[in-house]
Amino acid sequence: MNETVRRCLDDLASRIDEDQEAAQRDAWRLFLDDELGSGVFDPPRREPRPALADWPEVHVNDALHDPDLMLLKQFGGVSSILAGGGSETLGVRCNYGVSIMPSQYGCDVIEMPRSQGDLPTTVPLGESAIDGLLDAGVPDLRNGQGGDVFDMAARFLEAFEQYPVLGRWIELYHPDTQGPMDIVELIWGSEVFLAFYDDPDRVHAFLDLVTEHYIAFLKSWFERTPDYGPYRNHWTLRHRGPVLLRADSLMNLSPDIFTDFIRDREERCLVELGGGAIHFCGRGDHFIEAMGTMQGLHAINMSQPHLNDMDRVYAHTVDRGVKLVGFDRGAAQAAGRDLCGRVHVVP
Repeated sequence: MNETVRRCLDDLASRIDEDQEAAQRDAWRLFLDDELGSGVFDPPRREPRPALADWPEVHVNDALHDPDLMLLKQFGGVSSILAGGGSETLGVRCNYGVSIMPSQYGCDVIEMPRSQGDLPTTVPLGESAIDGLLDAGVPDLRNGQGGDVFDMAARFLEAFEQYPVLGRWIELYHPDTQGPMDIVELIWGSEVFLAFYDDPDRVHAFLDLVTEHYIAFLKSWFERTPDYGPYRNHWTLRHRGPVLLRADSLMNLSPDIFTDFIRDREERCLVELGGGAIHFCGRGDHFIEAMGTMQGLHAINMSQPHLNDMDRVYAHTVDRGVKLVGFDRGAAQAAGRDLCGRVHVVP
Protein backbone atom coordinates (compact mmCIF):
# COMPACT_ATOMS: atom_id res chain seq x y z
CA MET A 1 0.00 0.00 0.00
CA ASN A 2 1.67 3.22 -1.11
CA GLU A 3 1.61 6.57 0.68
CA THR A 4 -1.23 7.98 -1.43
CA VAL A 5 -3.48 4.99 -0.73
CA ARG A 6 -2.70 5.17 2.98
CA ARG A 7 -3.44 8.90 3.12
CA CYS A 8 -6.78 8.42 1.36
CA LEU A 9 -7.81 5.44 3.47
CA ASP A 10 -6.91 7.36 6.63
CA ASP A 11 -9.30 10.05 5.41
CA LEU A 12 -12.03 7.57 4.52
CA ALA A 13 -11.82 5.78 7.86
CA SER A 14 -12.15 9.10 9.72
CA ARG A 15 -15.38 9.90 7.86
CA ILE A 16 -17.30 6.68 8.49
CA ASP A 17 -20.17 7.43 10.88
CA GLU A 18 -20.93 4.04 12.36
CA ASP A 19 -24.31 5.12 13.75
CA GLN A 20 -25.44 6.24 10.30
CA GLU A 21 -24.15 3.05 8.69
CA ALA A 22 -25.97 0.94 11.28
CA ALA A 23 -29.16 2.87 10.55
CA GLN A 24 -28.68 2.19 6.84
CA ARG A 25 -28.38 -1.54 7.41
CA ASP A 26 -31.38 -1.59 9.74
CA ALA A 27 -33.49 0.16 7.11
CA TRP A 28 -32.41 -2.33 4.44
CA ARG A 29 -33.12 -5.25 6.79
CA LEU A 30 -36.73 -4.13 7.22
CA PHE A 31 -37.11 -3.96 3.44
CA LEU A 32 -35.42 -7.29 2.74
CA ASP A 33 -37.33 -9.04 5.53
CA ASP A 34 -40.59 -7.85 3.92
CA GLU A 35 -41.60 -5.75 6.91
CA LEU A 36 -42.57 -2.53 5.11
CA GLY A 37 -45.93 -3.79 3.84
CA SER A 38 -46.71 -0.97 1.40
CA GLY A 39 -45.19 1.79 -0.70
CA VAL A 40 -41.58 1.78 -1.85
CA PHE A 41 -38.26 1.61 -0.04
CA ASP A 42 -36.23 4.82 -0.20
CA PRO A 43 -33.15 4.40 2.04
CA PRO A 44 -32.23 7.26 4.38
CA ARG A 45 -29.58 9.68 3.19
CA ARG A 46 -26.45 10.24 5.23
CA GLU A 47 -25.24 13.51 6.64
CA PRO A 48 -22.64 14.67 4.08
CA ARG A 49 -19.05 14.15 5.18
CA PRO A 50 -16.77 15.77 2.57
CA ALA A 51 -13.27 14.45 1.97
CA LEU A 52 -10.51 16.08 3.97
CA ALA A 53 -7.78 14.64 1.74
CA ASP A 54 -7.11 15.16 -1.95
CA TRP A 55 -8.30 11.99 -3.67
CA PRO A 56 -6.65 11.47 -7.08
CA GLU A 57 -8.70 10.86 -10.20
CA VAL A 58 -8.00 7.30 -11.40
CA HIS A 59 -8.75 6.21 -14.95
CA VAL A 60 -10.45 2.83 -15.25
CA ASN A 61 -7.81 1.58 -17.71
CA ASP A 62 -5.00 2.35 -15.28
CA ALA A 63 -6.74 0.59 -12.40
CA LEU A 64 -6.74 -2.64 -14.43
CA HIS A 65 -2.97 -2.88 -14.17
CA ASP A 66 -2.12 -1.37 -10.78
CA PRO A 67 -3.59 -2.78 -7.53
CA ASP A 68 -2.99 0.49 -5.67
CA LEU A 69 -4.91 2.39 -8.33
CA MET A 70 -7.70 -0.21 -8.15
CA LEU A 71 -7.91 0.42 -4.39
CA LEU A 72 -8.05 4.18 -4.95
CA LYS A 73 -10.66 3.87 -7.73
CA GLN A 74 -12.98 1.65 -5.71
CA PHE A 75 -12.60 3.33 -2.32
CA GLY A 76 -12.88 6.67 -4.13
CA GLY A 77 -16.43 5.71 -5.08
CA VAL A 78 -17.22 5.16 -1.41
CA SER A 79 -15.65 8.53 -0.58
CA SER A 80 -17.94 10.23 -3.10
CA ILE A 81 -21.04 8.64 -1.51
CA LEU A 82 -20.03 9.89 1.93
CA ALA A 83 -19.14 13.34 0.61
CA GLY A 84 -22.52 13.73 -1.07
CA GLY A 85 -24.56 12.29 1.78
CA GLY A 86 -25.83 9.55 -0.51
CA SER A 87 -28.18 6.73 0.43
CA GLU A 88 -26.25 4.08 -1.50
CA THR A 89 -24.74 1.08 0.24
CA LEU A 90 -20.96 1.01 0.59
CA GLY A 91 -19.10 -1.62 -1.42
CA VAL A 92 -16.00 -2.28 -3.50
CA ARG A 93 -15.13 -4.95 -6.04
CA CYS A 94 -12.30 -6.29 -8.16
CA ASN A 95 -13.44 -4.32 -11.17
CA TYR A 96 -12.15 -6.00 -14.34
CA GLY A 97 -15.34 -6.03 -16.38
CA VAL A 98 -17.32 -8.61 -18.36
CA SER A 99 -14.08 -10.09 -19.69
CA ILE A 100 -13.19 -12.04 -16.54
CA MET A 101 -14.94 -15.31 -17.32
CA PRO A 102 -14.42 -15.35 -21.13
CA SER A 103 -10.72 -14.58 -20.65
CA GLN A 104 -10.36 -17.85 -18.77
CA TYR A 105 -11.19 -19.73 -21.99
CA GLY A 106 -8.58 -17.79 -23.97
CA CYS A 107 -10.62 -14.85 -25.28
CA ASP A 108 -8.45 -11.78 -25.84
CA VAL A 109 -9.21 -8.91 -23.47
CA ILE A 110 -9.83 -5.65 -25.32
CA GLU A 111 -9.43 -2.42 -23.37
CA MET A 112 -11.59 0.50 -24.42
CA PRO A 113 -10.08 3.79 -25.66
CA ARG A 114 -9.23 6.06 -22.73
CA SER A 115 -11.69 8.66 -24.00
CA GLN A 116 -14.52 6.15 -23.52
CA GLY A 117 -13.78 5.41 -19.86
CA ASP A 118 -15.35 1.93 -19.94
CA LEU A 119 -14.28 -1.49 -18.70
CA PRO A 120 -12.84 -4.07 -21.14
CA THR A 121 -14.64 -6.58 -23.28
CA THR A 122 -13.38 -9.62 -25.18
CA VAL A 123 -13.17 -10.92 -28.74
CA PRO A 124 -15.29 -14.05 -29.28
CA LEU A 125 -13.46 -17.25 -30.12
CA GLY A 126 -16.24 -18.25 -32.49
CA GLU A 127 -18.21 -21.40 -33.11
CA SER A 128 -15.19 -23.34 -34.37
CA ALA A 129 -13.58 -23.19 -30.92
CA ILE A 130 -16.48 -24.67 -28.97
CA ASP A 131 -15.66 -28.36 -29.39
CA GLY A 132 -12.13 -27.81 -28.12
CA LEU A 133 -13.41 -25.91 -25.09
CA LEU A 134 -15.86 -28.71 -24.33
CA ASP A 135 -13.02 -31.25 -24.49
CA ALA A 136 -10.86 -29.13 -22.16
CA GLY A 137 -13.54 -28.75 -19.48
CA VAL A 138 -13.68 -26.12 -16.72
CA PRO A 139 -10.62 -23.87 -17.10
CA ASP A 140 -8.07 -23.16 -14.39
CA LEU A 141 -9.62 -20.48 -12.17
CA ARG A 142 -6.45 -18.38 -12.37
CA ASN A 143 -6.46 -18.35 -16.18
CA GLY A 144 -6.95 -15.03 -17.93
CA GLN A 145 -7.99 -12.32 -15.50
CA GLY A 146 -8.79 -14.84 -12.76
CA GLY A 147 -5.41 -14.44 -11.08
CA ASP A 148 -5.78 -10.65 -11.07
CA VAL A 149 -9.23 -10.95 -9.50
CA PHE A 150 -8.18 -13.24 -6.65
CA ASP A 151 -4.95 -11.33 -5.99
CA MET A 152 -6.87 -8.05 -5.91
CA ALA A 153 -9.36 -9.54 -3.45
CA ALA A 154 -6.45 -10.27 -1.13
CA ARG A 155 -5.36 -6.62 -1.39
CA PHE A 156 -8.83 -5.42 -0.39
CA LEU A 157 -8.85 -7.79 2.56
CA GLU A 158 -5.44 -6.50 3.66
CA ALA A 159 -6.85 -2.95 3.57
CA PHE A 160 -9.82 -4.02 5.68
CA GLU A 161 -7.47 -5.65 8.17
CA GLN A 162 -5.48 -2.44 8.49
CA TYR A 163 -8.63 -0.30 8.71
CA PRO A 164 -11.20 -2.34 10.68
CA VAL A 165 -13.85 0.40 10.51
CA LEU A 166 -13.79 0.10 6.70
CA GLY A 167 -14.09 -3.67 6.94
CA ARG A 168 -17.15 -3.33 9.17
CA TRP A 169 -19.13 -1.10 6.82
CA ILE A 170 -17.74 -1.57 3.31
CA GLU A 171 -18.33 -4.95 1.68
CA LEU A 172 -16.16 -6.61 -0.93
CA TYR A 173 -18.78 -7.91 -3.35
CA HIS A 174 -18.16 -10.45 -6.06
CA PRO A 175 -16.71 -9.40 -9.41
CA ASP A 176 -18.54 -9.22 -12.72
CA THR A 177 -18.91 -12.91 -13.46
CA GLN A 178 -21.91 -12.23 -15.72
CA GLY A 179 -24.16 -15.34 -15.99
CA PRO A 180 -24.08 -18.57 -18.01
CA MET A 181 -25.87 -17.25 -21.11
CA ASP A 182 -23.98 -13.95 -21.21
CA ILE A 183 -20.65 -15.80 -20.91
CA VAL A 184 -21.63 -18.18 -23.72
CA GLU A 185 -22.51 -15.27 -26.00
CA LEU A 186 -19.22 -13.50 -25.25
CA ILE A 187 -17.21 -16.63 -26.10
CA TRP A 188 -19.28 -18.05 -28.98
CA GLY A 189 -20.28 -14.76 -30.57
CA SER A 190 -23.62 -13.71 -32.02
CA GLU A 191 -23.80 -16.93 -34.06
CA VAL A 192 -25.00 -18.62 -30.90
CA PHE A 193 -28.47 -17.16 -31.49
CA LEU A 194 -28.74 -19.27 -34.66
CA ALA A 195 -27.19 -22.27 -32.95
CA PHE A 196 -30.16 -22.54 -30.57
CA TYR A 197 -32.04 -23.81 -33.62
CA ASP A 198 -29.26 -25.26 -35.79
CA ASP A 199 -27.13 -27.01 -33.13
CA PRO A 200 -29.12 -27.18 -29.87
CA ASP A 201 -27.20 -30.14 -28.41
CA ARG A 202 -23.91 -28.28 -28.60
CA VAL A 203 -25.47 -25.17 -27.04
CA HIS A 204 -26.80 -27.31 -24.19
CA ALA A 205 -23.38 -28.87 -23.69
CA PHE A 206 -21.57 -25.53 -23.65
CA LEU A 207 -24.11 -23.98 -21.29
CA ASP A 208 -23.55 -26.93 -18.95
CA LEU A 209 -19.78 -26.36 -19.02
CA VAL A 210 -20.10 -22.62 -18.42
CA THR A 211 -22.57 -23.20 -15.58
CA GLU A 212 -20.08 -25.56 -13.90
CA HIS A 213 -17.37 -22.93 -14.38
CA TYR A 214 -19.54 -20.12 -12.99
CA ILE A 215 -20.36 -22.10 -9.85
CA ALA A 216 -16.74 -23.20 -9.33
CA PHE A 217 -15.42 -19.66 -9.73
CA LEU A 218 -17.83 -18.09 -7.27
CA LYS A 219 -17.45 -20.91 -4.76
CA SER A 220 -13.73 -20.19 -4.80
CA TRP A 221 -14.49 -16.47 -4.42
CA PHE A 222 -16.75 -17.01 -1.40
CA GLU A 223 -14.19 -19.30 0.23
CA ARG A 224 -11.65 -16.45 0.07
CA THR A 225 -13.86 -13.57 1.19
CA PRO A 226 -15.86 -12.75 4.34
CA ASP A 227 -19.30 -14.20 5.00
CA TYR A 228 -21.41 -11.06 5.20
CA GLY A 229 -24.52 -12.94 6.23
CA PRO A 230 -27.90 -13.25 4.51
CA TYR A 231 -27.91 -9.75 2.97
CA ARG A 232 -25.28 -8.66 0.46
CA ASN A 233 -24.19 -5.44 -1.17
CA HIS A 234 -23.91 -5.15 -4.92
CA TRP A 235 -23.78 -2.05 -7.13
CA THR A 236 -24.59 0.25 -4.15
CA LEU A 237 -27.76 -1.73 -3.35
CA ARG A 238 -28.55 -4.77 -1.21
CA HIS A 239 -30.40 -8.03 -1.72
CA ARG A 240 -30.81 -11.35 0.02
CA GLY A 241 -28.27 -13.99 -1.02
CA PRO A 242 -24.65 -13.58 -2.19
CA VAL A 243 -25.04 -13.77 -6.00
CA LEU A 244 -26.02 -11.27 -8.67
CA LEU A 245 -26.43 -13.03 -12.02
CA ARG A 246 -26.35 -10.94 -15.19
CA ALA A 247 -28.75 -11.94 -17.94
CA ASP A 248 -28.60 -9.18 -20.55
CA SER A 249 -28.61 -11.63 -23.49
CA LEU A 250 -32.12 -12.74 -22.60
CA MET A 251 -33.76 -9.75 -24.24
CA ASN A 252 -32.83 -11.37 -27.58
CA LEU A 253 -34.40 -14.73 -26.77
CA SER A 254 -37.92 -16.11 -26.75
CA PRO A 255 -39.64 -17.37 -23.59
CA ASP A 256 -39.34 -20.92 -24.93
CA ILE A 257 -35.58 -20.60 -25.45
CA PHE A 258 -35.22 -19.17 -21.95
CA THR A 259 -37.22 -22.03 -20.45
CA ASP A 260 -35.58 -24.81 -22.47
CA PHE A 261 -31.94 -23.67 -22.30
CA ILE A 262 -31.31 -21.11 -19.57
CA ARG A 263 -33.80 -21.05 -16.72
CA ASP A 264 -32.76 -24.28 -14.99
CA ARG A 265 -29.07 -23.43 -15.28
CA GLU A 266 -29.55 -20.00 -13.72
CA GLU A 267 -31.65 -21.59 -11.00
CA ARG A 268 -28.88 -24.10 -10.36
CA CYS A 269 -26.39 -21.24 -9.91
CA LEU A 270 -28.69 -19.55 -7.40
CA VAL A 271 -29.42 -22.71 -5.44
CA GLU A 272 -25.84 -23.99 -5.25
CA LEU A 273 -24.42 -20.59 -4.35
CA GLY A 274 -26.97 -19.62 -1.71
CA GLY A 275 -29.47 -17.54 -3.65
CA GLY A 276 -29.44 -13.98 -4.86
CA ALA A 277 -30.67 -11.62 -7.55
CA ILE A 278 -30.72 -11.33 -11.34
CA HIS A 279 -29.97 -8.25 -13.41
CA PHE A 280 -31.21 -7.73 -16.94
CA CYS A 281 -31.24 -4.76 -19.29
CA GLY A 282 -33.92 -3.88 -21.78
CA ARG A 283 -37.11 -5.86 -22.17
CA GLY A 284 -37.77 -8.83 -19.89
CA ASP A 285 -41.54 -9.08 -19.54
CA HIS A 286 -41.59 -11.96 -22.02
CA PHE A 287 -39.63 -14.26 -19.69
CA ILE A 288 -40.49 -12.76 -16.29
CA GLU A 289 -43.17 -15.35 -15.51
CA ALA A 290 -40.72 -18.25 -15.82
CA MET A 291 -37.96 -16.32 -14.07
CA GLY A 292 -40.15 -15.24 -11.18
CA THR A 293 -40.67 -18.82 -10.00
CA MET A 294 -36.97 -19.74 -9.84
CA GLN A 295 -35.84 -21.23 -6.55
CA GLY A 296 -33.26 -19.03 -4.83
CA LEU A 297 -34.34 -15.84 -6.63
CA HIS A 298 -34.95 -13.06 -4.11
CA ALA A 299 -34.66 -9.89 -6.20
CA ILE A 300 -34.47 -8.51 -9.71
CA ASN A 301 -32.47 -5.50 -10.82
CA MET A 302 -33.84 -4.26 -14.14
CA SER A 303 -33.23 -1.24 -16.32
CA GLN A 304 -35.47 0.48 -18.89
CA PRO A 305 -38.82 -0.25 -17.22
CA HIS A 306 -40.42 1.86 -19.96
CA LEU A 307 -39.62 -0.96 -22.42
CA ASN A 308 -41.60 -3.47 -20.35
CA ASP A 309 -45.21 -4.27 -19.56
CA MET A 310 -44.73 -3.38 -15.91
CA ASP A 311 -48.12 -4.73 -14.80
CA ARG A 312 -46.87 -8.12 -15.97
CA VAL A 313 -43.49 -7.61 -14.28
CA TYR A 314 -45.09 -6.63 -10.97
CA ALA A 315 -47.44 -9.61 -11.11
CA HIS A 316 -44.51 -12.01 -11.33
CA THR A 317 -42.15 -10.23 -8.92
CA VAL A 318 -43.52 -8.10 -6.10
CA ASP A 319 -46.82 -9.99 -6.00
CA ARG A 320 -44.81 -13.19 -5.49
CA GLY A 321 -42.46 -11.69 -2.90
CA VAL A 322 -39.54 -11.06 -5.27
CA LYS A 323 -38.05 -7.61 -4.68
CA LEU A 324 -37.18 -5.06 -7.34
CA VAL A 325 -33.93 -3.34 -6.36
CA GLY A 326 -32.22 -0.34 -7.93
CA PHE A 327 -35.53 0.57 -9.57
CA ASP A 328 -36.31 3.81 -11.36
CA ARG A 329 -38.09 6.24 -9.02
CA GLY A 330 -40.24 7.77 -11.76
CA ALA A 331 -41.42 4.36 -12.94
CA ALA A 332 -42.35 3.41 -9.38
CA GLN A 333 -44.30 6.64 -8.93
CA ALA A 334 -46.17 5.92 -12.18
CA ALA A 335 -47.04 2.34 -11.23
CA GLY A 336 -50.66 3.18 -10.39
CA ARG A 337 -50.79 0.43 -7.77
CA ASP A 338 -49.39 -0.46 -4.37
CA LEU A 339 -45.90 -1.93 -4.68
CA CYS A 340 -46.26 -3.77 -1.36
CA GLY A 341 -43.07 -2.34 0.16
CA ARG A 342 -41.05 -4.58 -2.18
CA VAL A 343 -39.50 -2.02 -4.53
CA HIS A 344 -36.26 -0.19 -3.75
CA VAL A 345 -35.97 3.11 -5.62
CA VAL A 346 -32.74 4.87 -6.50
CA PRO A 347 -32.09 8.61 -6.11
